[in-house]
Amino acid sequence: MTDSIEPRTEKMNATTKLAVDRTRLAYERTLMAWVRTAISLISFGFTIYKIFQIEGAGMKQGRVISATEFSVLMIVFGLLSLLMATLQHRRELNALKAQYPDMPRSLARVLAALISLLGILALITVLLRR
Repeated sequence: MTDSIEPRTEKMNATTKLAVDRTRLAYERTLMAWVRTAISLISFGFTIYKIFQIEGAGMKQGRVISATEFSVLMIVFGLLSLLMATLQHRRELNALKAQYPDMPRSLARVLAALISLLGILALITVLLRR
């Protein structure tokens, strides 16, 4: 008795194929929701940085956390959420692909990688202009 998942070699019927497609697309939609959340966090963080850079030039801040530090935190949280969601998406699709090997590539994962590059550029911009 083994616990390994054996790939299916027989031809899938239409009902099974549609069920697998629905599951795969649900994984894609979940990753896209996380991409939207990450975009919001990254763009809000960068916007807060730019607003306080323009409006608060020369002002002394006596707060516990400055606007720049808060904006860096938001960008980092956006990047971390995108990384964790992408890793979870990859794990779920690999488990599905182990059972049903003829799965198409994930375009949502490609978009997540592009958004993470933009987030890293925003983070570098904020950190270098401190």
